[in-house]
Amino acid sequence: MLSPDQIATVKQTIPVLEAHGETLTRHFYTRMFAHNPEVKPYFNPAHQREGAQQRALAGAILAYARHIDDTAALAPAVEVIAHKHASLTIRPEHYPIVGENLIASIQEVLGDAATPDIIDAWEAAYAQLAKVFIGRERELYTQQRDTQGWAGFRPFTIVRRQAESENIVSLYLAPSDGRTLPEHAAGQYVTLRMTDAAGNQPMRQYSLSNAPGSETYRLSIKHETGNAEQPAGQVSPLLHTRLVEGDQVELTPPYGTFGLALPEDPARPVVLIGGGVGITPLISMAHAALAASPERRVVMIQLARHAGVRAFGEELAALTRAHANVSLHLCYDEPRADAPADSVAGIKHGLLEAADLAAWVGDSAASYHVCGPLPMMRALDRLLAEQGVSAKNRHYECFGPSQVLAS
Repeated sequence: MLSPDQIATVKQTIPVLEAHGETLTRHFYTRMFAHNPEVKPYFNPAHQREGAQQRALAGAILAYARHIDDTAALAPAVEVIAHKHASLTIRPEHYPIVGENLIASIQEVLGDAATPDIIDAWEAAYAQLAKVFIGRERELYTQQRDTQGWAGFRPFTIVRRQAESENIVSLYLAPSDGRTLPEHAAGQYVTLRMTDAAGNQPMRQYSLSNAPGSETYRLSIKHETGNAEQPAGQVSPLLHTRLVEGDQVELTPPYGTFGLALPEDPARPVVLIGGGVGITPLISMAHAALAASPERRVVMIQLARHAGVRAFGEELAALTRAHANVSLHLCYDEPRADAPADSVAGIKHGLLEAADLAAWVGDSAASYHVCGPLPMMRALDRLLAEQGVSAKNRHYECFGPSQVLAS
């Protein structure tokens, strides 16, 4: 427990964190990777280069300082991060490494302003937070061993490859030991670890796109080729071009807090809005929603640049044919004349707008699930709020470092 003086001291640092939080976290990551390179495989270099990891950590530190006397308010964020940590197999011995480099960064960035009282308070604050994460992650590891049959990494064999669009390929993976897969919860993800040509073992988290209870896991992966705004991926090109059927990778059990939320009223629909590769967890949710409530209306809204990069066209069309209560709507913001033809009626060329939601859903009390690029989710969060959708009915998944939707 922090003393009242330590709590007051942490709160006094809030203005500094508001003004210089990202400077601190950029310094922290540079320092930690230099002093403790053994932790680098746990971080996605692309998120480092684009600054997402630094922004996410700066936001988390600031939120912790603001709620240092009411940490229960941070419980949802702690749960999201604990699942990400457990999926990456973070262990108690990693926390002193982070703590030492964080405190050293505070001293080095703030200089003389980092008084002994500030250092003492933040050492205590970090120790308190580390204890929370270590305890929750221990529970998650135990839970996965009990329900999934394993914790940590386990060998899986690629039994099938399927192109889903011009830039997304699905890998179907079965346990190499032949054991049956327990059912995952729709919306969850796994961490994939592979060995590259240099002997490195990069790790990346990917949503499960298969229906819960399938014989194999399906990971549907976008080829991150990079552009002026987004750096090229280091792992997805290998998964697209190097791995073939019969190859092995390693996977953790499923983790994640982005779950299917079914309204209590069966007359209220489930709405699934996916942007680009963000459709992957929503495909799993569509199958789960129909299994749990076969008569409930399910509205799928798929956002893509054009038909050439829209994934799961055949699977989604089959769902609409098999279930009269499932509707599919498309929005293309960069329609391409030579893209493959779509069989879906009512394709919109442009961004998703309030009139579209009114026509396609028409229910502000529906349960909305959104996954895609952060700017898209921020825009949709504002749009849904403006249409009277309550916060409890707006559910989101951030790929990569967790960030707030309020811009």
